[in-house]
Amino acid sequence: MMVNEQEELRQGLKEQGYIADDNTAMLLRIAVLLNKPILIEGPAGAGKTELAKAWSQYLGRRLIRLQCYEGIDETKALYDWNYQKQLLYIQSQAANRQDWSNLSQNIYGREFLLARPLLAAISSSTAAVLLIDEIDKSDEEFESFLLEVLSDWQISIPETGTIAAASIPSVILTSNNTRRLSHALRRRCLYLYLDYPSEQRELEILKLYFPALNEVLGQQVVAFVRRVRLEKLKKHPSISEVLDWVTVLSHLRVTGLSADLIINTVNILLKYREDCQAITEKVTQKDWLRGIPNL
Repeated sequence: MMVNEQEELRQGLKEQGYIADDNTAMLLRIAVLLNKPILIEGPAGAGKTELAKAWSQYLGRRLIRLQCYEGIDETKALYDWNYQKQLLYIQSQAANRQDWSNLSQNIYGREFLLARPLLAAISSSTAAVLLIDEIDKSDEEFESFLLEVLSDWQISIPETGTIAAASIPSVILTSNNTRRLSHALRRRCLYLYLDYPSEQRELEILKLYFPALNEVLGQQVVAFVRRVRLEKLKKHPSISEVLDWVTVLSHLRVTGLSADLIINTVNILLKYREDCQAITEKVTQKDWLRGIPNL
């Protein structure tokens, strides 16, 4: 893997608003080389979905997103039939007195097929980026159903047969580790664990979005956020919530944090009452903020 190619990729992602580390850039290159899906695990808000968005923009490919949830099935992920259109067709042909055998063949044509994300991705004439988001929220049966798509790049439709891929998409699956994924799924994917960024990388992200950011404020923000993420909370602040916080601080023309300012704005970072109370109590303790620059 050429170093300049990897640096070119990192720079390309940066232009799309994403700061990637060396490991992430390397894995994206390998995924293209092997034409394999990437399974990205990590805490919620660490930037998994944003990576897929930046990757599609960098490649100049359409992003097709399948948001998983408990109870998702083939009709939501793969395809469904346009029943209203089928009914209208049957009614329109009734006057011609076509027999049912002819009608039943016609109503299962591609023009009556509603392509959901998986079918849309493999049916695309040009390769897309397929984001299967939060796969851990789906059940094991749905996970098993995905194996045919990820292994053979084809989809079986009982009424019409097998549809082979017109193009092979770049696939990214994300998981927040709410349940164990099968060995079979993992075997078909490359693996990346994406944690919250280091202080240095998070500061780079802030400078990318806020070029005029006060240096002291930026250092204080990333140091404080890292300390908050070390606490046992119901939900740790995501990168996007940190960006929201800095947006507010910039609007207030703040050049440095203070205990009072943190307490008054902590609900931008945290989204549970218990978490806000816990961090507010920590902030009021004399030594908890020790080590944060100029605070």
